[in-house]
Formats: sequence, structure tokens, C-alpha cells
Amino acid sequence: MYIYQEEAERLKYDPMLSLYNYSLILIFSFAVIVFILLFFVSAPYGKFLRKGWGRTIKSKWAWLLMEAPSPLLIALFFIISKQKNIPQVIFVICWLSHYIHRTFIYPFRQSGSEKPYPFILVAMAFLFNCMNGMANGYGVFMLWNYENSWLLSWQFIAGVIFFIAGFYINKTADEKLRKLRAGNPDEYVIPEGWLFRFISSPHFFGEIIEWGGWALATWSLPGLAFFIFTFANLFPRAITSHKWYRSYFPRYPGKRKAIIPFVI
Repeated sequence: MYIYQEEAERLKYDPMLSLYNYSLILIFSFAVIVFILLFFVSAPYGKFLRKGWGRTIKSKWAWLLMEAPSPLLIALFFIISKQKNIPQVIFVICWLSHYIHRTFIYPFRQSGSEKPYPFILVAMAFLFNCMNGMANGYGVFMLWNYENSWLLSWQFIAGVIFFIAGFYINKTADEKLRKLRAGNPDEYVIPEGWLFRFISSPHFFGEIIEWGGWALATWSLPGLAFFIFTFANLFPRAITSHKWYRSYFPRYPGKRKAIIPFVI
């Protein structure tokens, strides 16, 4: 893995490089802000939806709008990149396998797809996904070259294994929660079985592992930035959700942790 040497001089004057650098700075900065803020203010959607957050739109359209930049930008940068070795092909398959589902399938299969979602959250998530899609797309597919020998690196092998494992955990947990909501549309119930025996939010746990795998496989600064932001965003939300479950259900399993099995 190395930067395109023949384009080193051109990159010095590429305005996209400045946008890439600023995006990375903002993603790292937002990670710190979000991590602290979410311990004090729960994100106002789903079971935490409340008044005072302005106009809302239907949840299904909210997810579509705010997630769309991620698959579109990654696909664009992959298409216009000059070199498409096997590692880059695998990277784009990994990214799109998550985001095509999250953007175009997941929102329309949920029983709460008609519920309101604050538009201010949609706008913030849209801007973040533009920065994140740009940073990862430009960095992974335009700035760095992964030769086919990268397939044998420990970073790539371990990263892809983690990504697949996290993808499976995330999507399986989402599907189990979807079925639980569909079977109990008028009330909240305690998720049981599978990883729910150990943690309250296996879907968050899986997504953290997933993007940790991406950061490892790409061995890139934008990959690391996205992983850190994912953790900063999902870890406090999982803690808040766990506390809600324990307060809402008097008989909630006492040994169940929030997001990391047997730990926290």
C-alpha cells in the first residue's frame, strides 16, 4: 500500500486534497463532541423521541436521505479511480453491502417506518455522511494504491474477517429487532436469545466491529476516523438504551451488559 507516486506533485494542488484533510479534522472533532454530548442528551428518535426538536419527517425517508451520500460517494470515487486492484474491489463491495441495505432496504422494512424523525438530525447526519463518504472514497480509492499483494497482509485479512463478523452481527440483530417490533407493534418487549442474552445492543456492537474491520483492512486515516466516530456515536447510545431497558422493565436481566459482553 502506498500513495500514487506519479501523482504526488498533482496532489499538492488538488482542491479535493484540502477538502479531504478538512473532512478528517471535522470527523475526529465531531467524534469527541458527540461522545461527550450523548452521555447527557439522548438522540431524539425511536424510543427517545420527544418534542422540542423542530420539524419531523417520516422515519423511512429520513434514513434514505441521510444515508444516501455514503454509498453514492464511495461508488463515484471507485468508478473514477485510475486503478482498481482486487483490494479496492473488495473494499467497495464491503462498503456498499452495508450501505445499500442501510439506505434502501432497512428503512422500508421497519415497522416504525412511518414514525416521525427530527429533520435536524437528518441534516446533521447528511452532512456527516457527505464528509465521511468523501474522506473514505478519496482516501481509499484515489489517494492510496493497494496492490494485490495487500491481500496477504495481516491487516487486510484480519480487517475483512472483523468486517464480515460485524456485518453479520449487525444485520442479524437488526432483523431480530424488526421481527420483535412487528410482533409487538403497540408495546416494548425485552429482546431475548442469541447475543441479546449478553448485551442490550448487539446491533451497535456489530457495527463497531464492522467499521473497526474497515479501518484495519484499509489501514487508512479516514478508516480510523470513521471507526472512532462510530464508537463515539454508538457506545454512549448503547449505554443510554441499556439504562432505559433497566428502568422500563423491572425484571430486566441483571447480568446483561450494555454493549460489550461480560464487560460493560
